[in-house]
Amino acid sequence: MTAVRWLSCGLLFVALTTAALAAPPKAPAPQQKSPNIILITLDTTRADRMGFLGSKRGLTPNLDALVAQSAVFTRAYAQVPLTPSSHASILTGTYPQYHQLATFGDFLAADLPYAPEILQAHGYHTAAFVASIALQPEAPYAPGFDRGFQTYDAGFNNEGPGEDRYSTVQRRGEEVVAHALAWLNKHPKGPFFIWVHLYDAHDPYDPPEPYKTRYASALYDGGIAYEDAAVGKLIRQLKLRGLYEGAVMAVTADHGESLGAHGEATHGIFLYDETIHVPLLIKLPIKPAHASAGGKRIEERVELVDILPTVLQAAGIEIPKQVQGESLLALMKTKPGAGEANQTEANRTVEPWRDQAYAESEYPRTEFGWSAERSLRTGKYLYVQAPRRELYDQAADPEADHNLASSSVAVADTLSSEVEAFRQKTASRREAPKAALDPEAQEKLGALGYMAAGAGVAKGSSDSHISDQGADPKDKIEIANMIHRAEVLQQDMHADESIALLEQVIAKEPGLSLYGKLGGWLMRKQDYQKAVPVLRKAVQMNPDSPGTRFQLAKSLMAIEDFKAAIPELENVVAKTPNAIEAHSFLELAYARTNRLSEAIQECKTLLQQYDPEDYGSYLILGQSLARSGDPQAGIATLLKAASLQPQDPLPHLWLAEVYDQLGQKADADRERAEAERLRKNYESDAGDHTP
Repeated sequence: MTAVRWLSCGLLFVALTTAALAAPPKAPAPQQKSPNIILITLDTTRADRMGFLGSKRGLTPNLDALVAQSAVFTRAYAQVPLTPSSHASILTGTYPQYHQLATFGDFLAADLPYAPEILQAHGYHTAAFVASIALQPEAPYAPGFDRGFQTYDAGFNNEGPGEDRYSTVQRRGEEVVAHALAWLNKHPKGPFFIWVHLYDAHDPYDPPEPYKTRYASALYDGGIAYEDAAVGKLIRQLKLRGLYEGAVMAVTADHGESLGAHGEATHGIFLYDETIHVPLLIKLPIKPAHASAGGKRIEERVELVDILPTVLQAAGIEIPKQVQGESLLALMKTKPGAGEANQTEANRTVEPWRDQAYAESEYPRTEFGWSAERSLRTGKYLYVQAPRRELYDQAADPEADHNLASSSVAVADTLSSEVEAFRQKTASRREAPKAALDPEAQEKLGALGYMAAGAGVAKGSSDSHISDQGADPKDKIEIANMIHRAEVLQQDMHADESIALLEQVIAKEPGLSLYGKLGGWLMRKQDYQKAVPVLRKAVQMNPDSPGTRFQLAKSLMAIEDFKAAIPELENVVAKTPNAIEAHSFLELAYARTNRLSEAIQECKTLLQQYDPEDYGSYLILGQSLARSGDPQAGIATLLKAASLQPQDPLPHLWLAEVYDQLGQKADADRERAEAERLRKNYESDAGDHTP
């Protein structure tokens, strides 16, 4: 990135921050019947790092201060240890087996209940401010997540390895907060629903200064300390604007982080407390009717699916029948008529509470072809449904170190039946649409350290019994860790190391569909000769993937094997006709193999159906028309190309060839002179920009 671009980004950030903080202090709260609703989600944030949940690390002073006006749920559990899937449960109030967002790229179906859509229908202004490309509302990330949001502040991109991640795939927490406050400056009148998502605790654990130095030996903790500071800035500004006291606010995490527990480096595979137990604070409007909720610690198990019905009930909005979570208001309020002298009785719930929590991960199945995992926390037990099932007495074994499944068979059998019965009761019977991934999309997910969705050889289905699925993830976790490490090395521009590590994984697991990823990394190195056989193997393993075939075709084109590239490109455009880049490559391949009539037709198809101003198509069409015996049509088409790219010498060189063919020497000389002039101008401009 050039110094000018860095300066521009810096000035933009300063402008946003200045605008965000420019609101008049202590503005009176607007009078409105419906409360404003603020949802804050802290990505990859463990419960055991929160001061209000007993941590002595001192990372969360701002969240700890929020406890005075909030209910603290000491045993809150995520439903999925993966960002889009977990946020789908938060925002729809439904379990993953119902909303069917198992992994990246799965669509948020239009018939699901969805917080912003529900609230917008009740007069709310709605806005989302997300910190990562993981929640960009398009394939391969979180397609459909922008439904109901009048503003969805994402707009991420992935410019390639080595680019600054904070200008491409991620935003710092303070910048996300600045965007949210700038929006609030333009929407002073409520009611509003805003969702603020922070990503600073996610790997590669890179907090800004002074947190990077202060927490040099525990960078994950530094990320949490930084995001707490960002939350503090948001809360202070809400108070200055008079928007805090009357608001409903929920603060939670989508999932935690393993940090090596049970052998898992990050998250996505296992369902132990390190990734499933999450912080949850809910603040109601500060008024006498809700006084009992402030500072109350609630020990019952609750789930992230409970957040949506809770905020809807707090706002006086009917909870849709499809919502599967339960409102937590009954747990937050004391029993009517209870006095201060009888706190035990006062803190009892109004109605019996389910006090159990379900979680699952389809990620091992969809991405690696291993078994999915499902879990149930109930009574004193954590039960994990896997090929080798697991049972833990969490009262005696909170670290889940001692598997009791073989010694307590009756308990394990009972909980296994409960898991299956619960899934049958809560699953959706509809078929959710899936997003097809292209190679570029797969690489963007790699920038976050994830496998590309659908890249594995999935065995079984989400409805099949665990025992009918693939390998137990416990036996394969080191493979997942190695792939994640290779992704991080690739993003940090350690290409040789990342490729060598991925080759080790393939040697260990030849059935795992990683050849496409390896081929893509070899293409990044421009080692096309080595990429071609690797990508041929990828196509052999996954012949129905147009993205993999397109990678192979581009590598073949790079080594000028145009004839071999043609059938791959024909397959791609047949399956994905809107893939304009594939059409462009195909018309060039036809031209380079002298299949002129097909080149002409392909150029016309692209120009007529997809892009009527495509420069490359006019260039190839003009040359192909001239070579096929229609030089006058070729001249007209090449002139059109020259008008589209007036600084490019190539159309003029090709015009000179056509004029030579017609014996028009003066015209040919004129075009050659123009091509030479443009070439010199290009070289001069390039020299001026050389450092």
